[in-house]
Amino acid sequence: MNILVVNDDGIQAKGIWHLVQALSKVADVYVCAPDGQRSAKSHSVTLGQEVIIQHVSFPGAKGALQTSGSPADCTKIGLQFFAEEGVKIDMVYAGINMGSNLGQDTLYSGTIGAAAEAAISGVQAVAVSADDHEATHFDTACKLAVDVIGHVYGKMDPSVVVSINVPDLPADQIKGVKTALLGGHYYDSRFHCVEGERYALSGQPADYSGSSQEYDLAAVYAGYAVITPLRFDFTDRGSFETVEKWGLTV
Repeated sequence: MNILVVNDDGIQAKGIWHLVQALSKVADVYVCAPDGQRSAKSHSVTLGQEVIIQHVSFPGAKGALQTSGSPADCTKIGLQFFAEEGVKIDMVYAGINMGSNLGQDTLYSGTIGAAAEAAISGVQAVAVSADDHEATHFDTACKLAVDVIGHVYGKMDPSVVVSINVPDLPADQIKGVKTALLGGHYYDSRFHCVEGERYALSGQPADYSGSSQEYDLAAVYAGYAVITPLRFDFTDRGSFETVEKWGLTV
């Protein structure tokens, strides 16, 4: 099996290193990652400007590319360039992201965007995230990343992205694994003035300690690793009949 690993934190990030080491024990791993931080780039791709693509070495990987593009660019580039080298990618993994991808904030996530690019390309994808921007515990995230291969590859619809979020805790302190729905906004964020007309967006995670653990935000807060299957068909089929009754004409 050939697995492409991408991320949004950059090729030097700790998370991608740990993920590659874990996956390389069960598959041939290839890497395509940004040359620096690209968080919150969502599913953006680079248009109207050139992307620099360089072959680099990466411990545990059979081949690696570093790019100046977005996380979704990395998925597109990795699938194309390694295919041109005769390597058919069977699965794409995005992560391990430094910081969770939970609730409605998944819409901003470069990690989820990179995985979504694989899904719309017909390649099964898994996104893996640790619940701390300075995460130090990766064992459980790596174990789950490896364990889901047998449940996902060739068995799930490729249009579905499997999103894994793990508390940044030692393995023996994680209470278990839950399947959970997306919750609300994870971060309470605002633009604040830096100087003059210069503003920056920042915020803190919202408090979901009292919320139902059927939602990902509360479950991770309570110490569970969470798996959420995501689909990127935004069509609201429930509103079709309502819109048709509008009877609009031109």
